[in-house]
Amino acid sequence: MPSPHTGGATASEPVRPGALAAPLLLAALALAVACSARAADKPEVAPQIRTIFQCELNGKKITSDRLIPECAHKEQKELNPDGSLKRIHPPTPTADELAAKEEKDREAKLELAAKNDAVRRDRNLMQRFPDEAAHRKAREKALDELRIAGKVYADRITVLTTDRKKLEDEKYFYENERVHKPLPSQLKQRIDANDALLEAQKSLAQNQVTETARINALYDAELARLRKLWGGAQPGSLGPLPGTQQVAADTAKAAPAPAAVSARTPDTPGKTSLK
Repeated sequence: MPSPHTGGATASEPVRPGALAAPLLLAALALAVACSARAADKPEVAPQIRTIFQCELNGKKITSDRLIPECAHKEQKELNPDGSLKRIHPPTPTADELAAKEEKDREAKLELAAKNDAVRRDRNLMQRFPDEAAHRKAREKALDELRIAGKVYADRITVLTTDRKKLEDEKYFYENERVHKPLPSQLKQRIDANDALLEAQKSLAQNQVTETARINALYDAELARLRKLWGGAQPGSLGPLPGTQQVAADTAKAAPAPAAVSARTPDTPGKTSLK
């Protein structure tokens, strides 16, 4: 008899051997790839390179893995692991050597500041006076101011001298070969005031003469310098201008002296051996 209809259902079929092996192989392969990527991301630890320091002390060779404090006053060789020379460490300077170096550095800074100041002054000088006519005009203007002040002092001296002559005439009325009377206090005060004012005006007039000579000397020095600069001399190559003060030294202040160092001390004690 025909078997009854079972629809789409069928009996269980036997499992093939390769059906389950393929998914397991793919999973293992993915895990291997992930582990390789994770291992590639981890940085490699470089092997530690040992440095050797070496010096001679009292006829014996001293080696260490740190700078040797006992050899701070001597040169120390820094060697590569293969024994080749890497560098030489100079001796630690003494307090006197540090002071001498500081003084030398300070002098170098002052010299550089003076050089820069001379360059600046020369450039400013050429900018102010592009030709000799401009310089001559500036000289005359400076001297005119002194001449005006000198004339004021001279006129004042003339007036005070005339007043003093009148005061002397009044004084003669009290002090002469026939009459010997004490001077009135008011007349004496006028004479003393005239003497003080006259002395002050004469001092100011003398200062004007001195200042006029100084101004002429300064302009003479400037003109001699400008003629060289106009002729092609480089700014700053002629030295400081006579009669002027170098203010650049104020900007080159010496740095504070470092603490005296008598020996080089490593951060951590190293191993030292004698050979």
